[in-house]
Amino acid sequence: MTLLEHLQACNTMPVYDAHSDAFRSYGRFVKGDYFKKELEVLETMPIPSEGNQYIPSVKELEIPEIKAKIEKELYGGMEIQIGYCNGRNSTINGFEYHKGSEINAAACDFVLALGHVWEIDDLHYDISKAKLFLFRKGDVLEMYQTTLHLSPIKVCDEGFRDLVVLPKGTNTDLETEKTAHPEDPETRLLIKKNKWVISHPDRKPLIDQGAYPGVMGENYELKY
Repeated sequence: MTLLEHLQACNTMPVYDAHSDAFRSYGRFVKGDYFKKELEVLETMPIPSEGNQYIPSVKELEIPEIKAKIEKELYGGMEIQIGYCNGRNSTINGFEYHKGSEINAAACDFVLALGHVWEIDDLHYDISKAKLFLFRKGDVLEMYQTTLHLSPIKVCDEGFRDLVVLPKGTNTDLETEKTAHPEDPETRLLIKKNKWVISHPDRKPLIDQGAYPGVMGENYELKY
């Protein structure tokens, strides 16, 4: 039995192969060896004993000549940052999105819960509309800016390691306070630079960061 078949048998929520047509509206796979050296470095970086650790920009991963190539060829000359998200998350928890694509390079197998921004209705999102996708070690995916996502979900006890590339400055602290009563309701979801988040009400760490508690339904826990 393959890992995908095992996950499909263990879970009531469907788990899809990321290399199937089901993924096409969420993103694409990046060809080439852009991230070979970075993934080797990431495999040496620790996974926290509990929870997740996300660092937007990591010097060891931002190898100058490779970073310049990624900026030129994958981001059209825009400045980027390269960091990572390592952890032991097992539930969906919520969703975020950015204005600009995010590239993830998998240093191990993991699952991502994905949705579409147009499925958000009046700042609320029905978790049953999300799809779970299994990515394999070595996969490099570009998630479109219309794709809802959050941290990976582990498929083994060790946890996961995920290299994360985003436009420079994304996920860093806002320089000014949020507007108390914004004209555009979407602004209520903004909690960091270029980071709009909608959280499950049970996900206290996100709520404490100011995330809007708009995810409705079961905060599904992946079984493996």
